[in-house]
Amino acid sequence: MIDLVPIGEYPFAHAVFLILVVGSSAFFSYLALMNVRHGRATLEREREWVQSMFDVDDPTQVSAYHRAKTTIGQFQSWFTLAVVLVTLYTGVAGDVVAWFQGLDYGPVLTGSAFFVAMLIGAQVLSLPGDLYDTFVVEERFGFNNQTPGLFVRDLLIQLLISAVLVGALSAAVLATVETLPTLWPVAALAIFAGFSLAMLVVYPRVIAPLFNDFEPVEAGELRDGVERVFDRAGFTCDDVYVMDASRRSGHSNAYFVGFGRTKRVVLYDTLVEQMKLRQLESVLAHELAHWKRAHIWKQFVASLAHIGVALAVLWVLLDATWLYAMFDLPQTPYVGLALGALLVSPLLDLTSPLVNRLSLAHEREADAFATDVMGDGEPLVGALASLTGENLSNPFPHPLYATFHYDHPPIPERIRYIRGLTDDGNGAGTGDVPTASGAGK
Repeated sequence: MIDLVPIGEYPFAHAVFLILVVGSSAFFSYLALMNVRHGRATLEREREWVQSMFDVDDPTQVSAYHRAKTTIGQFQSWFTLAVVLVTLYTGVAGDVVAWFQGLDYGPVLTGSAFFVAMLIGAQVLSLPGDLYDTFVVEERFGFNNQTPGLFVRDLLIQLLISAVLVGALSAAVLATVETLPTLWPVAALAIFAGFSLAMLVVYPRVIAPLFNDFEPVEAGELRDGVERVFDRAGFTCDDVYVMDASRRSGHSNAYFVGFGRTKRVVLYDTLVEQMKLRQLESVLAHELAHWKRAHIWKQFVASLAHIGVALAVLWVLLDATWLYAMFDLPQTPYVGLALGALLVSPLLDLTSPLVNRLSLAHEREADAFATDVMGDGEPLVGALASLTGENLSNPFPHPLYATFHYDHPPIPERIRYIRGLTDDGNGAGTGDVPTASGAGK
C-alpha cells in the first residue's frame, strides 16, 4: 500500500517547493513554446533572406526541426519531473533511502552509492526520449548516422564513466560534509575547481578518444591554412585535430579544450567537408581567441562563483529539518544534498542570464579577434551562415528565451556586429540583415 506524504504538516514548505520546482519548469516550458512560435513566424517573414544567407531551400524545415527538438526536450523534462514528484510524494523515496541505509556502509559510501543510483535512474528515464530523438527526429531530418549498436556502446561507456566520476565526486563532497560541517562548502568548491581543471586535461586525452577518432591535420592545404591562422594569432601551431563526427551525426562544429601543453583545437570532419578554407580559418581564429583573451579562465572563475552560491544555499538547506520532515526522510547529508539540489537547480536556471552575459561578451570579442586576424569579416560571416544552414539552427530566437538559454549571440546579431567592424563602425552593409528578434531591418 502506498503511504502518501502528509502535506498538511508543512503546507507552506510544500507550496514553496512546488512553486519553485514546478513553477520554474512551467516558466521555461512557456519560453520554449514562445520561442518555437516566434521562430516559425520570423522564418516565414524573412524567408528570402534565410534562403539567400543560409542556403536553405525550404525554411519550414528549420522551424519543423526546431519544433521537433523542442517537443522531445519538453517531454523528457516533464516526464522526469513527474517521476521525481511521484517518488517523493508517494513515500517511495523513503523506501529507497531506507534500503540504502540498510547497507550500513557509512554515510560517505552509502551516499556515493545513492548518487550513482540516481544517475542510473536518470539515464533510464531519459532513454526512451534519447532513442526517439536519435532514430526518429535526427533520422527524419537527415542528421543521424548512428547505428543501434553504436548507440548502445556509447550509452554503456558514457554510463560507466559517469558512474565513476559521480561516485568519486560525491564521495569527496560527502567526506567534507562529515569532517568539516561548518566549512564544507569551501572545501567542496575547491574539489569542484580541481575536478574541472583535471577534466580539461583528462577529457581530450582520455575520455573523448573512447568515442571518436582524432587525426592531426596533416600537410596540405588545410594544414597551410591552419599554420597561417596560428601565425597571425601569435601562436605556434600545436595540436589541431579533425574528429570523425560524421560517424554519428551530420551536425558540424568546432571547439577549443585544455590548457597549457594540453590545449587543442578540434574540427568536426563534417565542418571540414562543408566549409571553404577561408571559412575554416575564421572558425579556427575564433576558437584561438578564447585562449588568447583568457576567456576560458574568466569563464572558469564565473562558473565557480555560480557554483559557490549554490553550495552556500545547500549549506543552509542541509540543516533545515523541515526539508527532510516534509517528505518523511531521515536527516542525513546525502538526502539533504539531493533534496537541496531540487531547489537549487531552478535558482541556477533563473540566474543563468548573469553567467550568459559574460559568455556573450566573450563571443563578441572572439568574433572581433577572428575578423582582425582574417583581415575581413566575410569569411566568418560565411562560416556562421554555413553552420546555421547545415545544422538547421533557428536564427531567430525569442529575445526572452535567448536571455536564459543563449551563451552565444543570435546569428543575425553576430553577422551585423562582424560586418559593422569592417565598415568603420557606420553600419554600412548591415542594413539587409534582420535584427536578432526578427523585428525589422
